[in-house]
Amino acid sequence: MPHHHHHELHEGKSLSIAAQSALEKSGEQWTAMRASVFEALAGFDRPASAYDIAEAVSRNEGRRVAANSVYRILDLFVGSNLARRVESANAYIANAHPDCMHDCIFLVCDDCGQTTHIDDDRLSDGVRDAARKAGFAPERPVIEVRGRCADCDKG
Repeated sequence: MPHHHHHELHEGKSLSIAAQSALEKSGEQWTAMRASVFEALAGFDRPASAYDIAEAVSRNEGRRVAANSVYRILDLFVGSNLARRVESANAYIANAHPDCMHDCIFLVCDDCGQTTHIDDDRLSDGVRDAARKAGFAPERPVIEVRGRCADCDKG
């Protein structure tokens, strides 16, 4: 099964540096607030809502940060490939490879919420091809599989 190969997966400080670089390459500024939102987002081990992120940033900043402000930044991050939106959960995850554009497939556990990102170009290309054959101009396939992760399935 063909998979999309990433040249480099980032985490921690490397991820923040890669995100800043990608955002600046797109012509946007890496502000202190954007850095705080990205750091909070990257700190979650599961998809996080804008409210979760606003709460984390508020704690870290020692002042209240509105979810509306976070939503605007998350929209920018999604558009700049720094984050991905898990549509079925209305939540976001940091993109560990912001320098690489591709379609994502998410496996979402209904029990624990863990979300695994996989790449399969054949599957996402097939969805795009099916859309074109139906007379539709696809922009971004959203592929999410709901079920139970291996850890929850053991129980």
